[in-house]
Amino acid sequence: MATALLVIDLQRGMFGFDERPHAGEEVLSRVASLLGRARESGIPVLHVRHDGGAGDELERGTPGWDIHPAVAPLEGEPVVDKDRCSAFHGTGLDGKLRAQGIDRLVVAGMQTDFCIDTTCRAARDLGYSVTLVSDGHTTFDTPDLSAARIVAHHNSILQRGGFVDLAEAGKVDFQTA
Repeated sequence: MATALLVIDLQRGMFGFDERPHAGEEVLSRVASLLGRARESGIPVLHVRHDGGAGDELERGTPGWDIHPAVAPLEGEPVVDKDRCSAFHGTGLDGKLRAQGIDRLVVAGMQTDFCIDTTCRAARDLGYSVTLVSDGHTTFDTPDLSAARIVAHHNSILQRGGFVDLAEAGKVDFQTA
């Protein structure tokens, strides 16, 4: 199986809120390490960037729209722009992956309860094998649940539902991801 690393919505605006994402700096560090290992292994890396619309911290063309410098794309690494939770809806991502023969994705980024969840489910529905980096995605606290509980819940439900396999960042093997 041919594998790619898909880094979702780790944009400056996600780290500019009054409230910081749960374990945000740790997640950035883990994803930066994953990026380094994927690049060294010759594994394709694709970045996804969310446009939140006018006035949003992730509005296209604003400083918040930019991918965080800790995990910034290298020249030649594709950036897929989206305006919905799914990285596949209307973006051409599926075509880019299939053109490279990719059938397995390693997924990391933000936000667990929106774009990570939706993209993992969509990828599986499209026939991809998905490894979700269990400690490589994050979100924000809500009035009902802490971000840590949201992350744990999504790791559990996505795995139990057959949408993903889980691997900690340090244990991701890009040859057998």
